[in-house]
Amino acid sequence: MYRNMVEQLVVHAMEKDVRSFVKPKTSRYHYLRELYSGLPSHYAYTACQDAIIRVKSFHKLKRMDRTDRRYPSVNKISVWLDDHLWRIDGLTSIRIATHRGWVRVELELNKLYWKYINRGWNIASEAKLKLDRKSRRIELVFKKNVETYKPKGYISVDVNENSIAVLVDGIVYIFKTGLKDITLGYYYRRKRIEEKCDKIYG
Repeated sequence: MYRNMVEQLVVHAMEKDVRSFVKPKTSRYHYLRELYSGLPSHYAYTACQDAIIRVKSFHKLKRMDRTDRRYPSVNKISVWLDDHLWRIDGLTSIRIATHRGWVRVELELNKLYWKYINRGWNIASEAKLKLDRKSRRIELVFKKNVETYKPKGYISVDVNENSIAVLVDGIVYIFKTGLKDITLGYYYRRKRIEEKCDKIYG
């Protein structure tokens, strides 16, 4: 159902040359709500966002002359979930709003998830549910509140090819990086490989 919504919105946006999220939301929202009356209403909102992102990307490919299609294809589906469509249920499961009501999903969590949780990060309100052929994967967004502060002072830094100069309390400190030698070394090495390949393969 979500794929069908995105496909219809993509075709509509291409035919009407719509590149803003607001226009398809206002013009197609009621139509989608009637067509998919069993789905929670916010799927229509997130499908509009999804479709417009795809259309913008498609127009960019057109400008770069990297596609000759008339419409963008909707192959891979990531269901966009806002704060009305999903919620965290404890630390190891989530609930997702579907046409069958709220469905509880147990998560197989990786180390990175626990790393963020244990360091005080919070799970943001938006998420994406990726629907692959063999698996289902939820992509969570983490956020952390950071306290603002006023800087006590400023340090001037000058980055050059081979050194970094720092001015601290009126005294200049120079740190040698050797970056120029490394960059030139890689440049000459790459040039030799390219010349060798040119002779062999033309």
